[in-house]
Amino acid sequence: MTASSQLTATGPNTKESSAIDQEPEVPARPGPDGTEPLRERGATTAPAELRADCIADSAGGLTFDLNVPQDTHVTWSAALVLRLRGGDGADDEVRLPLGPNGAGRLRAVLPSTVALAEGRWNAYADLGDGEDPRRLLPGINDLRSLVDRRPLAGIGRLGVRIPYATKFGNLALRSWLRGPHAEAGDILVTPDGMTVSGRLYGAAPAAGARAEAWLRRTAASAEAPAVTVTVPLTVEGAEFSFTLPYAEPAGHWEDGSEPWDLWLRLTEGARPVRIARLLDDVADKKQVFTYPVMPVRTAAGHLRVGPYYTLDNDLALRVAGPAGS
Repeated sequence: MTASSQLTATGPNTKESSAIDQEPEVPARPGPDGTEPLRERGATTAPAELRADCIADSAGGLTFDLNVPQDTHVTWSAALVLRLRGGDGADDEVRLPLGPNGAGRLRAVLPSTVALAEGRWNAYADLGDGEDPRRLLPGINDLRSLVDRRPLAGIGRLGVRIPYATKFGNLALRSWLRGPHAEAGDILVTPDGMTVSGRLYGAAPAAGARAEAWLRRTAASAEAPAVTVTVPLTVEGAEFSFTLPYAEPAGHWEDGSEPWDLWLRLTEGARPVRIARLLDDVADKKQVFTYPVMPVRTAAGHLRVGPYYTLDNDLALRVAGPAGS
């Protein structure tokens, strides 16, 4: 079994992931009446679909229970295979042994101690029968232990894995590996700005701690973009909060829809920590967690400003031009 043990830097990688559901299934050719698919001459019957139920534990581990026909041939080398979408290295595939778990059931376990690199991992079943691994379909997900998950604040590395169904109907995992981590909590939106509260993991702030908003189109530096807005950070134990007025980011607007990425700088000279919301059971928050967009008057006109979550569940601020522009 191989797995990436490299900790993903929470440093200045400000691009949103694009490796999302880019592997469509190849449909069978329909028959003349549009119902039964045509079989190629000499082709055998299509293999039975394999579904996997997933159970998450609060430590970050996952258990996969596969439903397989009882006459399915399974060898000792059977494995559940996870492949990082877009990856081609030795650490971009993880094989988990599949063993019997009752009649017509196979089980594989992904422990929290096995690190998965950040990204989206496609799930397959290799039954050891000499055939190519087959994509798994999602079954029932029991993710109750992920809701309001609160690891120990002093944990040095935070691993999060959430199973989900792709838009093509296949089973995949969304994985994050962060350390330190700033977990976003409540976000209060007012006409003048936004107040963000959250919890820190794996780090303690010191003198000079602050929140930073980075204008993404100027993020050419390794440490911070050319345009950065900073505000003081309030900390009480592991909890943090800050208020970001909209006026200054809006004043830098030039054209279209411009995102600002939100970070914490816990002490002067320290590496920035990305603010994200990872500790729940929602794999893609961009369309689920929505916030009001406020009008902000600037020299360029009335702009529209509001927070949102990126494709990677990182917290950002969007400054958009006047409606209809």
